[in-house]
Amino acid sequence: MHASAPLPVRQIGFGDLSDAVLVREVPVEMPISVEVGGIGYAVMMATPADLEDYAVGFALSEGLVERAAEIERVDVQPLEGGIALRLWLAPEQSRRALDRARRRVGESSCGLCGLENIEEVLRPLPRITARLETDRHAVAKALAALADHQPLGRATGAAHAAAFCSAAGDIRCVREDVGRHNALDKLLGALARGGVDAASGFILLSARCSYELVEKTVRAGCPMLVTISAPTSLAAERAAAAGLTLLALARADSALLICGEPDL
Repeated sequence: MHASAPLPVRQIGFGDLSDAVLVREVPVEMPISVEVGGIGYAVMMATPADLEDYAVGFALSEGLVERAAEIERVDVQPLEGGIALRLWLAPEQSRRALDRARRRVGESSCGLCGLENIEEVLRPLPRITARLETDRHAVAKALAALADHQPLGRATGAAHAAAFCSAAGDIRCVREDVGRHNALDKLLGALARGGVDAASGFILLSARCSYELVEKTVRAGCPMLVTISAPTSLAAERAAAAGLTLLALARADSALLICGEPDL
């Protein structure tokens, strides 16, 4: 499967710019069915790339497993009009997943799947215990390098990126998708599959900082999240409560420290 596809378009000129017929690369978006133990769990709209990483990251973010090793196998099966991701878990995790599947109330890659009430959505997050020896120069370094690690974004102008960066600001891994939640799930899956401790660096996102992205970062044990756009109020509250260092509106010349480590 390709992550992007050519789309013939007509450019409409304004002012002195003439009309033109162009071929534009656009990101591929298709339904991805997630099945656990042979039972349908969710259908997501995602870019069909790095799907094994996505399957592992989704299972971790959803709380279906606590460690990647609890996933016995991932099968990627092309279907008419989409793809099925079939996860096979250890027996105890399979029972947990099936229970969640029976109680699902919505379809989204936002971390709220299967939650039944507001109290459950706002349940306390685990506290971040890891501390990262980093500084503002490392953040600036990662920001400056991010575009070089976004081939799908450069080709289409319509994809989000999630990057894992070392304490020194070196970008170690990047995953892209049309959905910001999907991109982060893919990144977390890649780290888990590669045996990389998320506490050893920080995550950089080319996206708005919403509640769900804070949740996923905290549950992965990563101590710092940097986002290109602003946070929501709930994202800021949840990050502060969990001890997550959150930087937002990160630009070449500045970033907003929302909460966390004051000595960056």
